[in-house]
Amino acid sequence: MTAAHDAIPETARDWHAAGQGAALATVVETWGSAPRPVGSQLAISGEGEIAGSVSGGCVEGAVVVEALEAIADGAPRLLDFGVSDDEAFAVGLACGGRIRVLVEPVGAALSPDVLERIVAARAARQPLAYVVDTDSFARRTEVPAVFPDRFRMDRSGFEEDGRTFVAIHNPPLRLAVVGAVHIAQALLPMAELAGYDVTLIDPRGAFASESRFPGRAVLDDWPDEALAAHGLDARTAVVTLTHDPKLDDPAIMAALRSEVFYLGCLGSTRTHAKRVARLEEAGFPAERIARIHAPVGLDIGARSPAEIAVSIMAELTQRLRRG
Repeated sequence: MTAAHDAIPETARDWHAAGQGAALATVVETWGSAPRPVGSQLAISGEGEIAGSVSGGCVEGAVVVEALEAIADGAPRLLDFGVSDDEAFAVGLACGGRIRVLVEPVGAALSPDVLERIVAARAARQPLAYVVDTDSFARRTEVPAVFPDRFRMDRSGFEEDGRTFVAIHNPPLRLAVVGAVHIAQALLPMAELAGYDVTLIDPRGAFASESRFPGRAVLDDWPDEALAAHGLDARTAVVTLTHDPKLDDPAIMAALRSEVFYLGCLGSTRTHAKRVARLEEAGFPAERIARIHAPVGLDIGARSPAEIAVSIMAELTQRLRRG
């Protein structure tokens, strides 16, 4: 589910459908210490309401003025702004820079059908690229196979021709952790800080107690059932930590049947060898089993639960960004 503060295309769609008029402003290029990264968006209604951000406050006012004019005349525009050192300091940056913003009124420029296609893909957790020729303002959507590196790196930006802007709409990253153990107590907040929607799974009440994980909902179904309900896709990672084959193996098998981008499993090399034998006996081919990262985490000499959590996040990030 898309968080309210990230639902910028959805908000623009709703404002347009309600007859208020709407425009989408997107950061398409930056130089220096820009306040917001390329791909950041701001939705503006015909009544001057806003959602999102393109600069953290430095140039929003000017963008809103231009957006209201774009809604009125139906024409898209590319805007260039310089962010002074004083303005940058006010939003937590050491120095200023420049940003380039594409403003598209919904309807006359950005087709409601194209916007609806983007919104539907986001709701269905289907990655989608929105592509704009900034010379002709021709628009289209594309699938990940057309821009594989951009999707892997979550990198919106211009192609080498300097006129084709590609906005990447990837589903939010998710992490399912099987086992409410000490490592999970450190891993969950780390993953959330890194931008993951985190789900903890453990049917053992003594482990998944409120005192150990205060304020956190825990799925207490059997791991394979919980993962089936949770959903597994190419923007999901799974980590198993229970050390109990009765709990870990069903989760591992469910993950191996899916396209999760990372599957890490706690346990020594000897433990993993036994795990591999069980998976082979269950009929899993060697190339599928080879997707498992075990022992879980990069080998950084981690000893404590928190250090192991760091190593897991490091390996998970490496797999996500380097493929």
